[in-house]
Amino acid sequence: MNSFVLLSFFRIFAENNIIMNRLRILFAVVFCSVVTVVSAQKKYSVYGIGFYNQENLFDTCHDEGKNDYEYLPTGSNRWNARKYTHKLQNMARALADMGTDMLPNVGCAVIGLSEVENAQALSDLVDQEPLRARGMKFVHIEGPDTRGVDCAMLYNPSLFTVEDVQLPPYVPELPEDSTFKTRGFLTVKGILANERVAIIVCHWPSRYSTSFYRESAARQVRVIKDNLLLEDPTRKVFVMGDLNDDPTNKSMTEGLSCKSEVNKVGAGDMYNPWYNVLVKQGIGTLAYNGAWNLFDQIVMTPNAIDKKGNKDYSGLTYLKCQVFRRDYLIQQEGKYKGNPKRTHAGGVWLDGYSDHLPVVVYLVKEQQ
Repeated sequence: MNSFVLLSFFRIFAENNIIMNRLRILFAVVFCSVVTVVSAQKKYSVYGIGFYNQENLFDTCHDEGKNDYEYLPTGSNRWNARKYTHKLQNMARALADMGTDMLPNVGCAVIGLSEVENAQALSDLVDQEPLRARGMKFVHIEGPDTRGVDCAMLYNPSLFTVEDVQLPPYVPELPEDSTFKTRGFLTVKGILANERVAIIVCHWPSRYSTSFYRESAARQVRVIKDNLLLEDPTRKVFVMGDLNDDPTNKSMTEGLSCKSEVNKVGAGDMYNPWYNVLVKQGIGTLAYNGAWNLFDQIVMTPNAIDKKGNKDYSGLTYLKCQVFRRDYLIQQEGKYKGNPKRTHAGGVWLDGYSDHLPVVVYLVKEQQ
């Protein structure tokens, strides 16, 4: 028996009041797909879903019609085969590590991605040893973004089954923006833990645009979410991505109608556990001028939370969230010490990872 795993699970489940104080965890065992926790006469499985901005995961070839010139061997970043190979290895390492604090050797069942150039880059990514060893697959639809960066999703086919993939476009709301092209909303329907779920992977307009454009994106995602629930009210919907806004911003609190407390989440709302992570704990996913922002979020529909507090985990239920950190993801010296270690900074190749940190949400379900 792995005593570290046993103690870790006892601590996590006790903190979340899943197990009454007088009950003891009898044993915990890690096997090929999920972690099983046995308490008294009940068994629980835990699943991780994550998101990670890949910070310009470009291959070295030009894509027709895309402004990817800085990521070519002749471009400003001198993006050659060596740098590309290092980038793939680095990102695969981080992606494989995501979720392993709680799910050793298993990691996340699903990981949303942003800033990926194309299917070739994704194919090269999942071919890296740590991801190939788990049989990770990807879903992707080429989008209209001018730079050529898209959203995508990795998944472990032993844990998640893809049913349908669509890319609803971002539709400009202002007539003067009719030619504006940006990332769509990658919507993946599937089965996780024998339940219907939907993952909407986003990369909303940047901070160079006014908040209106991110609020517009939020309104459009809300429509997608509502339609998914109209089609199947039991489907649990998770919206994730680099939203380029904090949990406190209007796009989240009004556009998606996210609530920071479980008991305040209404039928048409979403639950955002990251609000208190930023506001109360001061933890973020990217740093700017010495301050942390938390643009990378995963929010969920009410049917994925224990709203009544009755500890009924017969269905897939939110357990906890995590800004995923490893020392290798953090710049250890120099001007940017303490910030996420990115690929380039100040025109210098740092052989890093991303200017964002990954995030993970853990879900629990009682085994039947």
